[in-house]
Amino acid sequence: MEPIIINDYCFKRVYFWMQYTPEDLNFTEIAIDIYYPKDRKANGLVMFSHGFMIGPDFLYLPKRLLAGMFSNEQPPLFANYPSYYYNYTSAIVEKNWAMAFVTSTHKQNEFTPTTDFGGNPRVGQEAYLAASYLICFGATSTFYNASRSKQFQFMNSNNVIFAGHSVGGAHAQVAATGFDNLNEIGKTTKMRFDPIVYDRIIFPRVTEKLSNWGKESRANPVGLVQLSPVDMKNPLFGGMEPYRQKLATISIPNLMIVGQCDCACLDTSQPPAWSCDSAVLPTEYSQMAPAGSSSWATVANVEKGSHCGYLTAPNPLCSMADSSSQCKRCPNTEKYTPVGNETDFTAQLFKRFIDMYPFKSGLAGTRAEWLGSDFLKWLNNQQPDKTSINLVPFSGGQYVYHV
Repeated sequence: MEPIIINDYCFKRVYFWMQYTPEDLNFTEIAIDIYYPKDRKANGLVMFSHGFMIGPDFLYLPKRLLAGMFSNEQPPLFANYPSYYYNYTSAIVEKNWAMAFVTSTHKQNEFTPTTDFGGNPRVGQEAYLAASYLICFGATSTFYNASRSKQFQFMNSNNVIFAGHSVGGAHAQVAATGFDNLNEIGKTTKMRFDPIVYDRIIFPRVTEKLSNWGKESRANPVGLVQLSPVDMKNPLFGGMEPYRQKLATISIPNLMIVGQCDCACLDTSQPPAWSCDSAVLPTEYSQMAPAGSSSWATVANVEKGSHCGYLTAPNPLCSMADSSSQCKRCPNTEKYTPVGNETDFTAQLFKRFIDMYPFKSGLAGTRAEWLGSDFLKWLNNQQPDKTSINLVPFSGGQYVYHV
């Protein structure tokens, strides 16, 4: 499928298979929705991890065979397009950035094979590979065709802001540590990561290992945005704590947004994403920002914020997390729902976050410059400019917290 062009932006879907290492016998299918500038000179990429990962399509092979016989089109593996729920692409236009949304056929466990509840670093590894693939090969599934890949390359740099919602927010934490850390932590946690990519055909073509692609072809994390991140202690996968501990030492802008009325993020998540009670330890935030550390991690709390208020389209599965039967926070309070004020705030947040970055560069500054940035000055208000939401103040009266 050639890209769909609307105004000055192109849209395309990319599909491929991956293995976490060449020795790994498991294949995972990756699906990416990508929006990129028509001039193919994107200054950076926002890679957004989907919050409720749905798949797989058990009729995939018959569909693929039929498509191969009668059409050159790549059929969707599953009828779940992540950009439908997280379309903040209005935020990227001014600075000529690209934005991609990634999901996969990853299986969490045998009882709920189509949904990922967190706790698995593999999905963050997948997001990192997806970003690197787009940098190296562009918006095409035919990576094995060099001339065609060149036509679809769209990046001016390899700078990536990793972002995500819910479990996708926790997975973005993993991806934001970068390739060297993914590789090293993977060795110690039995989650080895030096992936290869396969074409989705019966006799697949394959790339070299990611370590051989060259540093300029691999994603360079320059920021992290987590919307109500949800994790899960899962002995099968080892959890995300080592990655959050590594983030405490990495000098990139790191932002967590939580909702005042979000039980999934503040209560159900293991550990909770954030707590105003210092006795509640650990939290995802405390692992990224230990007391007394020089971590770049920051957090803000949306008044009446829910788990699903960020979404650009309603989703029944996500909405269960905000139902009165599941969540007792904020009784008799009208929480935010999708496609509302919290959604508009999220788009504005991404726009302001991207505005921090110089042309084709990460944020070249110190922790103090990040904490004093125009972005955090904008966010550190009861009602950030050009939004209709309020933030909850922390004990010191500020609306942005950091250690």
